Amino acid sequence: MLLNRIEVFPSNWTSDKIHKNSEGTYWMIEKLGTIKNNQEAYLYERLEQNRVRCNLCNHRCVIKEGEKGICGVRENKKGTLYSLVYDKIIAAHLDPIERQPLFHFLPGTISFSIATAGCNFKCKFCQNYEISQMPRDHNKIIGESIPPEAIVAYAIKNGAKSISYTYTEPTVYFELCLDTARIAAEKGLKNVFVTNGYMTEECLKEIYPDLHAANVDLKSFKVQFYKDLCGARLKPVLRTIELMKSMGVWVEVTTLIIPGLNDSKEELKEIAKFLVSLDPGIPWHVIKFYPAYKLHTSPPTPVEILLKAREIGLSQGLKYVYIGNLPRNKGENTYCPVCKKILIERHDFYIHKFNLKNGICPYCKAKIEGIWDYNISQKLI
Repeated sequence: MLLNRIEVFPSNWTSDKIHKNSEGTYWMIEKLGTIKNNQEAYLYERLEQNRVRCNLCNHRCVIKEGEKGICGVRENKKGTLYSLVYDKIIAAHLDPIERQPLFHFLPGTISFSIATAGCNFKCKFCQNYEISQMPRDHNKIIGESIPPEAIVAYAIKNGAKSISYTYTEPTVYFELCLDTARIAAEKGLKNVFVTNGYMTEECLKEIYPDLHAANVDLKSFKVQFYKDLCGARLKPVLRTIELMKSMGVWVEVTTLIIPGLNDSKEELKEIAKFLVSLDPGIPWHVIKFYPAYKLHTSPPTPVEILLKAREIGLSQGLKYVYIGNLPRNKGENTYCPVCKKILIERHDFYIHKFNLKNGICPYCKAKIEGIWDYNISQKLI
C-alpha cells in the first residue's frame, strides 16, 4: 500500500514526534532519528576514473560517474556511491507474518512491512511493478522520509514482533535495512527479508546476526528463465539459499508457478530435490500466477497445476508444501509429516487453529521444524 493512501503514524502520536503534511500523510521529525537525503552506500569500492563497483548484489555493477546501477536507486556522484532511497518509504503496512509468506516463523504474529522503490531484477511478471520498476520505467523515486528509529518505534507501538523488508527487493535499500535491523534487534524485534536472493555473501555477512528469517523467491530452476524473464542468473540465488541456511537464518522458499514457463513436472522435481538436499524441513510455497506487467501471454495458474506442484514437492521428500494465492484450500494448512494430522489451520493468512506444543506434534510426537512464538500461539489454541 502506498504511503499516500495509508496513515502510517496515527494522529494520537504527540506532536513533538510527528507532523502531518498537506496531503494528510505523516512524516517523522528528527527527535525520532536523522533524515538522510544523501546516504553514502555500503559495500562498494572506488575504482579508477571515478568509477565505483557496487558489491551489494551479484550484478556487481561497475558504475561510471553520474550513472546509476541496474537497480536504478544507487548513483555514482563524483566517485562516491549513494543510495537514493534511504528513508524514502514508498509502502508500509502491518501484516500477519503469514503474508510474507512465512508459515513456520512466529506464526500468528504481526510484522511491520516496509519497502522503498527499486529492484535489481527486471521480472516481466512482477506483481509489484508499480513500485519495484518505478526508477527504471518512470525515472523517478518517491517516498516518505522515515528514519530507522521511527520505523522501529512504530513497529513496537503496534505490537509487531518483526519488521519485514518486502514488496520490492530489500537488497537495493540495504542501508535502510541494516540500520533499521540493528536497532530492531536491540529492541527485541526480529528482521525478515522477502527477497529474490541475489545479494552477495558480503551483504549477508554484513547484516549477520540481525537477519532472522527470509522468504526467498526461487523463480525457476532454468538458467534461461532467469536470463530472459528476470535479467539475472540462477546460480547466485541457489548459493544465497545455501548461505542463509548455513548462517542459521530461518528460510522458506516461494515459487510463482507460471503456466508454460516453469510448471513442468521435471522442473518442479528439480526445485524440490534441491531444497531437500539442503533440508527437507524447508517450507516451499507454490503460488498462483496472475498476468501482470509485461507478461500477459500466460493464463492464471490452474488449480490442478498447483495441486500437482504440491504433490511433487511432498513426493520428493519435502515435509511442508503450501499453496498460495488460492484461498480456502488445504494447502494453506500445516500437517504433521508423520501422522498427517492438521497442526495449524489457516484461512487467508490467518490462523484459526493451532495445535502444536513446544514444536512437537501432540499426536505422534514428531518434531515440527520452525521458530515458534508460544505466547501468541497459546492464545490461538
